[in-house]
Amino acid sequence: MVGTNLKAETMKLMEQRSGIEAEMNVIIERLSRAGGPGFSGNLLDSEGFPRADIDIPAVRAERHRLAELRNDHKDITETINQNIEVLHSARLTSPATKDTDDAGIVGFGPSVNSTTRAMDVDAVVSKPFAVVDEITEASPAADDGLQLGDQVVKFGNVEFGENLLQRLASEVQTNQGHAVPLVILRLGARIDLTVTPRPWQGRGLLGCHFQIL
Repeated sequence: MVGTNLKAETMKLMEQRSGIEAEMNVIIERLSRAGGPGFSGNLLDSEGFPRADIDIPAVRAERHRLAELRNDHKDITETINQNIEVLHSARLTSPATKDTDDAGIVGFGPSVNSTTRAMDVDAVVSKPFAVVDEITEASPAADDGLQLGDQVVKFGNVEFGENLLQRLASEVQTNQGHAVPLVILRLGARIDLTVTPRPWQGRGLLGCHFQIL
């Protein structure tokens, strides 16, 4: 019964996380469109007056909402991962059961093993950990296909975890001049790219900035 409740709770959390990601994508699309205000930065024009081409209160509200959603996404993901670890432990320590029992307990798959594996894929492989919140025209990142608002799922060997900024910086430096496989989510769709960190006229080796989610 505990396993059943935990699976149901985890599936519900995954649905909530999908809803959060959908709302984040809508906000990211609005803030990152051409001529838009971006995710951070000055909302004043060159003369120091509030920009007349954007709704400043609305932009501030959306930036604040995006920050809230990022925190909620992080908290829910941590809970999902904890639940999956418990489910894995229960599967490894419990005796084998019949397929009919598994189907009755799980309710959405033929076996605990295949269900847990599917949950792993959703919770870990497809989990974005950063978003491209700044990108310079004619930079390596732009030339190789990255766009403002892209959510990074995997950058070379870097996936969701700890010390992400340090690991990203190390991955970029280590692979200077070499193509790095990159998995992103763009408006909810998964895209596979390669980017090659390299010197150019601007700063850094990519010419973009990653905001950790």
